[in-house]
Formats: sequence, structure tokens, C-alpha cells
Amino acid sequence: MVNDAAPNEPAFDVDLVVVGQGYVGLPLAQAAAARGLTVVGLDRSQTVVDALNAGSSHIDDIADAELAVMLGQGYTATTDASVQSRAKAIVICVPTPLGEAGGPDLAAVIGASRSAGQHLRRGALVVLESTTYPGTTEEVVAPILKEESGLEPGADFCLAFSPERVDPGNPVYGIVNTPKVVGGLTPECTAAAKALYSRFIDTIVEAKGPREAEMAKLLENTYRHVNIALVNEMAVFCRELGVDLWDAIGLAKTKPFGYQAFYPGPGVGGHCIPIDPNYLSYKVRTLGYPFRFVELAQEINNRMPEYVVNRAMAKLNGNGIALSRARVLLLGVTYKPDIADQRESPATPVGRKLIEAGAEVAYHDPHVTTWTVGGHEVERVADLATAKADLIVLLTNHGEYRPDALPAGVPVLDTRGALRGTDGVETL
Repeated sequence: MVNDAAPNEPAFDVDLVVVGQGYVGLPLAQAAAARGLTVVGLDRSQTVVDALNAGSSHIDDIADAELAVMLGQGYTATTDASVQSRAKAIVICVPTPLGEAGGPDLAAVIGASRSAGQHLRRGALVVLESTTYPGTTEEVVAPILKEESGLEPGADFCLAFSPERVDPGNPVYGIVNTPKVVGGLTPECTAAAKALYSRFIDTIVEAKGPREAEMAKLLENTYRHVNIALVNEMAVFCRELGVDLWDAIGLAKTKPFGYQAFYPGPGVGGHCIPIDPNYLSYKVRTLGYPFRFVELAQEINNRMPEYVVNRAMAKLNGNGIALSRARVLLLGVTYKPDIADQRESPATPVGRKLIEAGAEVAYHDPHVTTWTVGGHEVERVADLATAKADLIVLLTNHGEYRPDALPAGVPVLDTRGALRGTDGVETL
């Protein structure tokens, strides 16, 4: 049972400090502030903090007007880590990119844990939301917090893991109406995390413990990763078989049970699918086993950009144009439609391979004003209707990419199936 704050210590005057004000942390802060919690966003970047306090948002899901509302509700951003000493709850939402060995790079989590531990007070709650491998909360975060604070996890303060489920640009599901999984170090820790999130999230789901909560996140994204790899591989051989895979998927999804539709594309992108399953593969390898499903899925999805380039080359060759002499216009360089997020976008390896093959590459994207590939700034086309190209490759199906918006007479390779049935368009 967590002890109350010592009598000589000042009362907590901040409900929640959210560490990391990016695509996960800022929407979380927004949801909490909207329900009346006193929220402070803690970030290492002074530039980000200054912009937030000035009312300028740097993520797609929160417009400047929404940030202004947050500020009016009492939200503030800071780089001063000592604010954590005033917080009833500290939620860590920092990046966990892949390290050189293929496992998660926990540098940001370790740094945030040390900082939290240095300011942690008896009776507080710490929650890790950063995606990682099962065991991180207990094996990495808990010892650091104990070392830095001198307090015992699960006795003097509560510790839990709650996987983020942010889907940038999703018009239906956001922080508040997406069920929130919480797994505490002890049942009391789970209850404390549930009490926090229940104040601003509709549905809370209790996990047996932090390892199960950590695994749940990896299971969600590994499921998608493997199924996307399945349809990507099918896209390759369906073309050879003369089968319209897009039509087959449409038919299969009429079954009201036992099937979920996944679609092929030029690769996988974003902050989860290309990265998170590798955390699980990394952990499994420490046990002496290969995680063959994940490793095979990674292999298939990673080779899709090369397959797209080969298809582009074949289409150009069919028109009597060598790729090395062609001008190729890429439509959409973000990882998903109608947002500006470019994290792990497959457009980058596609662009790089085209440039290496000698093609003249340009791009159009209403959400991206500059795009650099391998140190090379790619030409941006402002007016799509009058664009000149030997081939258009649609990589991200932004809403405005309709048949009537494209330049007349230019052949199109559509990797997303967005323009199926249009004259001059070949799907992946």
C-alpha cells in the first residue's frame, strides 16, 4: 500500500505531468486538461515548449485553436524537470526507436526515469506509456526510480505500464474513447493508474500486470504487421496469376465473421508497425528462439519499396522509357493519408531507390512543404493538375488524390488502390 506524502512536504498541486509532448504526450495532456486536471507538459526541447506556450502546435491532431483552449484550461509546458516533485502522477511518453542491435533504444526512457526518480515523492504515481518489450517497467524503470528516489516501488509510490494507442488523424477514435489498458506493479498500483485515467478516459481495462500490458501493445501491432505482410506477398504473386487482389479482398470482407481486411501497399510506416514487432522479436531472441513470423513479415514488408520501383521501371519500359531517363512524380510522402507525419514512411526508401537508379524524382504532398531523401532535397510540385512527369506513383492516398485532380495523359502506378478503375492507372 502506498504511503501518503510526509506531513512536512507541501501538498501536490499538479495532477499530472506528461513527459514528452509529441504525438502521444500532447493529446494525452489535452484530454486530461479538458476534464479539469491540472496538467503540465514536460519536454526536453525548449523550442517545442516555447511554441506550445505561445499557442503553436507541432502535431497534426491538435490545431492551434485547440491548443489555445488547452492553455485556457491551465495547461502549460516546461523544460524544468523539478515540476515532477509537485505532481500526483507522472506519465512518461518518450520515443523508443530501434537501436543498432534491432532492439529498442531505451535511452529516452532511462533518461526520463532518472529525471522522474530524482524528483519523485512518496505517494505519487508513475506510468510508462512508451512502447517497449515485456519486462521493461519492472526490470528497467522500477530499479532506476528506486535508485534515484530512495523509495520502494509499489510501497512508497505506484508504478504501472499503460500502452499508448494513439492513431494520428483518426476521425473516430482518440484518447478519450479508446479503451485504456493499465497494468500495475501491484494491484494497488493498477488501481491507482485506473483512478487517474478514469478521470478523462471512458473505458479502463485492467491487465494482470505490467508485462501483460506491455505484451498487449506488441501483440496489437504484430498482428497488423504480419497481416499486412501477407497481403503484400499476395500482391506480388497475384499479379503473376492474373488475379485482381483488390477485388478478392473486397469479396472476402463480405464475410461477416472470421475475416478482417488488410490491404497491400508500398511498405509499412508510422511510429508502431515498422518498429514495435521488433521489440518482441528482440526479447524472444534473448530466450534463444527466432520469432519467425515477425522476422519474415519484416523481410516481406521491407522489400515492398524495391518491388514498387521494379513495377515503376516495368511500366516505363512498356512505354519505351528507361527509368534512368524518366521523370517520376511521387504522390504523398507521409506514412498515412491526410496527415503530415512522415515517420518511417515507405516513400523514403522508394524515393531513394528511384534516385539511385538515375530517375528525376519530384513529389506532391499537400501536408509536406519540404522533403529530403538521403541528404537530397526533392523537388516539390505545387500544382498537381499541370505537373509534368513520365510516370506518377501514388504512395499515400490523401483525400484530394482523385482522378480528376491528376494531370491528363500521365500513366499512374497506384500502390494504394485508391484510383482503381481509372483509365491509365495500374494498381500494385
